[in-house]
Amino acid sequence: MHLLRIPLLAFVVLWLLSAQAQTSPAVVVPGETWTAATPAEAGMDPLALATMLEFGANVQMDSLFVARHGKVVVDAYYAPFARGMKHRINSATKAVVGALTGIAIDRGVLPATDAALLPLFGQREIANLDEHKRAVTLQTLLDMTSGLEWTEPLHGDAGAQSMIAAERSGDWLRYILNQPMAQAPGASFNYSSGNSHLLSALIMQRSNMPTQAFAQRHLFAPIGIKAYRWRQDPQGVAVGGYGLYLAPPDMARLGQLYLQRGQWNGRQVIPAAWVDRVFNASVPMNAGGQWLYADGWWVRPDRKAYLMVGQFRQLVIVLPDLGIVAAATGRFHYPIENLLDHLRRAAAASSAPDAQASLGVQQAIARYASEPSRAVALPAKATEVSGRRFKLAANDFGWNEVMIQFGDKPTYEVMLSLPPTGRIVRSVRPVGVDGRYVTTVMPDGVVLSNKAEWMDENRLRITVRLPEETATLLYDIRFEGDRIEIVSTDASGARKTVTGERVR
Repeated sequence: MHLLRIPLLAFVVLWLLSAQAQTSPAVVVPGETWTAATPAEAGMDPLALATMLEFGANVQMDSLFVARHGKVVVDAYYAPFARGMKHRINSATKAVVGALTGIAIDRGVLPATDAALLPLFGQREIANLDEHKRAVTLQTLLDMTSGLEWTEPLHGDAGAQSMIAAERSGDWLRYILNQPMAQAPGASFNYSSGNSHLLSALIMQRSNMPTQAFAQRHLFAPIGIKAYRWRQDPQGVAVGGYGLYLAPPDMARLGQLYLQRGQWNGRQVIPAAWVDRVFNASVPMNAGGQWLYADGWWVRPDRKAYLMVGQFRQLVIVLPDLGIVAAATGRFHYPIENLLDHLRRAAAASSAPDAQASLGVQQAIARYASEPSRAVALPAKATEVSGRRFKLAANDFGWNEVMIQFGDKPTYEVMLSLPPTGRIVRSVRPVGVDGRYVTTVMPDGVVLSNKAEWMDENRLRITVRLPEETATLLYDIRFEGDRIEIVSTDASGARKTVTGERVR
């Protein structure tokens, strides 16, 4: 009897291991590129994925990337944003700085999180010094509970007043450190890009290398992120609150790293205990307590969701219970919960024939990646003004002259006055007149997408998208004889008007 029990026990163990393997698919760690999977292979509903892609178009997404168990199922781009471009991830940068802080502490570059902040900046002279400011710690910066006076509400119309003031000050670090205390450290949550910028400055000073170089060595390179940009303040500090640009697949690598508790191909890139701080977030972001905060991450415990969040819905989403990582970029504040719902619906296996349904997903991705063209009859005014140069009155956007050229390759040409020297440069910008954007990389590296549409016989609208940013500019140009009027409108609705006359 004893001898018979051994193979039976072995059979039971093997059966249990087999069942576990079926319910918990092996995770494929991305290499140089992500491994692709069909919806069926990833256990996802292709019809729900197609619906989610349509949702993305309706809420002005620029991209949507979805991976499950380390394999990419959706890698979509909404024109004019395109594959290979890097997107400004805005405040999702804070979560990257949070990760770097954990790495820096683990490597002895920074002390433990209960260390007082001010001594770490040495003998620097700091204004508004009191007992509360002396009590600010690294932990309160990470929790957004530093108590430093700061106006940057997540909701409402107040805007990022304090960060705008810091930018205008010319010395961001001095401005932030000199802020008076609004409350005792740890008293309550108050969102502040200033807190994250202080952490970035500390990483730079204590590691004796730029924050982006520290990130490249200890975070980006180990997980395969090779291309990025990171804006700096006037003193060379990487902007800790919102300055990082990443391609969507690389945004998702950061989410995959957290899903794997900081480990990548056997290397512990971020200490597992540091990652667990996010998965056990405890700082309430709002009175209702739906959202919690930890180290730059937003957490919804009721939805088992962990997110890096940037303005206008730059998102990295981790759903550990489903093995899902998603990244999204965009230009519009839609309810985050809507995207979470789409992801969970898509995680249900589909009864639809996989080949045909998967083809529908790929067709949707291809459709959104390009814009339909249309035949457009230009008005007589187009011929009349084409190639004519207009001298402009002094204006806030630095245009001295403008000329629009219609023909085989339509363009608009601007003579610009560059600050701070006032040097005049010529900028020629291709523009689409068939309903599609024409994208070009300017000499300074800025990516511009432009299209033009005649609104009536005398008024031309040029729409300018900066696809790697979240900015859209409208230029409504009215021609009246030899005179021209240009009304510019930015994404916030702010309007500026300039007039000019034709150069004879």
